[in-house]
Amino acid sequence: MEFSKLIDKRRSANNFLKDVKMTEEDIRPILEDVKLAPSAFNLQHANYIVVLDEEMKEKVREAAFGQYKVHSASGVILVLGDKEAYKNTANLTQGMVDLGIITSSELEEIVAENTKFYEDRGEDFMKDEAIRNASLSAMLFMLAAKNRGWDTCPMIGFDNEKMRELFNVPETHEIALMITIGKEKESSRRLRGYRKPVEEFATYY
Repeated sequence: MEFSKLIDKRRSANNFLKDVKMTEEDIRPILEDVKLAPSAFNLQHANYIVVLDEEMKEKVREAAFGQYKVHSASGVILVLGDKEAYKNTANLTQGMVDLGIITSSELEEIVAENTKFYEDRGEDFMKDEAIRNASLSAMLFMLAAKNRGWDTCPMIGFDNEKMRELFNVPETHEIALMITIGKEKESSRRLRGYRKPVEEFATYY
């Protein structure tokens, strides 16, 4: 789909057609697209928990205060951000050494620089970075889903601690947001909310 049309067609679905099944084969191409999302230092902070099982989806609904769209959605996605993604620098960059792009000593320098960059800035910065980079990835997920014929809705209305407990989310990870996915029930569609003109949100210098 042409990009300008894609971003116009993407809507936050208020409700979904019930009983539309989604499989791992449906999700996989979307996640393949998501691999190309930008991330700081290519640390790829985002992790995805994909819930397609109906019984588990109902448990997610409980943690999301009973919201119906979780029930009617074909699937629910939790997008996590890894606060300690910098610790994966060596694994993620080793391929550049294998290809002869950088040397082993240069890799050691990159690892040291990334470690210092994050650890010097502390826990709050690591949390912000985890959420920031996971959110970049999540936006691409929603666009990629729409491009492949699926509708989505980003959500923050859930009990974070209950969700962490349900999926054993480690303390090293932040739940950035939840995304419901399925086929939109267009008869429930609301009018698109007011969008500010560019002059109201952009300043030039």
